[in-house]
Amino acid sequence: MANKEEKPEGKESSWKDFIYNPRTGEFIGRTASSWALIFLFYVVFYGFLAGMFSLTMWVMLQTLDDYTPRYRDRVANPGLMIRPSYLDIMVNRSNPQQYNKYVSNLEKFLQEYNDSVQEQNTLCQEGVYNLQDDKEEKSVCQFKRSQLRQCSGLADTNFGYAEGQPCVLIKMNRVIGLKPRGDPYINCTAKREMPLQMQYFPAEGRFDKMYFPYYGKKAHPNYVQPVVAVKLLLNEQDYDTYLTIECKVEGSDLRNNDDRDKFLGRVTFRVHVTK
Repeated sequence: MANKEEKPEGKESSWKDFIYNPRTGEFIGRTASSWALIFLFYVVFYGFLAGMFSLTMWVMLQTLDDYTPRYRDRVANPGLMIRPSYLDIMVNRSNPQQYNKYVSNLEKFLQEYNDSVQEQNTLCQEGVYNLQDDKEEKSVCQFKRSQLRQCSGLADTNFGYAEGQPCVLIKMNRVIGLKPRGDPYINCTAKREMPLQMQYFPAEGRFDKMYFPYYGKKAHPNYVQPVVAVKLLLNEQDYDTYLTIECKVEGSDLRNNDDRDKFLGRVTFRVHVTK
């Protein structure tokens, strides 16, 4: 009587022959020459795809300008940003360690605006666009941090945070070729019934035309955009209250009322100062 636990020898032999058949020299059902032809086919096929991709990329790169993006229709208007880089500014006047992060952020940002650094740049004519289309490397107009006066961090190294009247710096994002019409300036309002007293530096919070246009990072490597400092003149009645401040760029053709982009030509932040 045959032993039921014995496995058929034919099945095991068939499995081994599939891996390698010594009679025909086949490996996994194909001979060495067949495998070589398949390998050669895929080498040629993927080599052709790689060549087509490289050629396409090369042709596309020939259409690009090293200095100016080809398509700029989506960034025709700049956004506004603030420094310190916080949209919720919480200040405890009696705790310097608490507001030191804002002071450090402002000081770090203003390093490239130091008077000693800016004196190496060009003293430009005010009220006139600084057009330099015929120059390969563009000059940079001076913007000294001393122009920010009480918000420069020079006379008051705490930028007003110790006295409960903090400074906030507002800048426009860089847009290549931007030449705003009119006389752009920053106007800030508190979202409450009573107006909040503020001071602007430079005078009237204006962005002078001499800082425009911007020609791009490669052509304008040392460019610094103009900055407007806003000093919030808070008093005792304003402390321990959340104040929502909205700042807009006005006086020009720059957009500041797009409901789909809350940073386009405007920025909103909150300030809370405690004694």
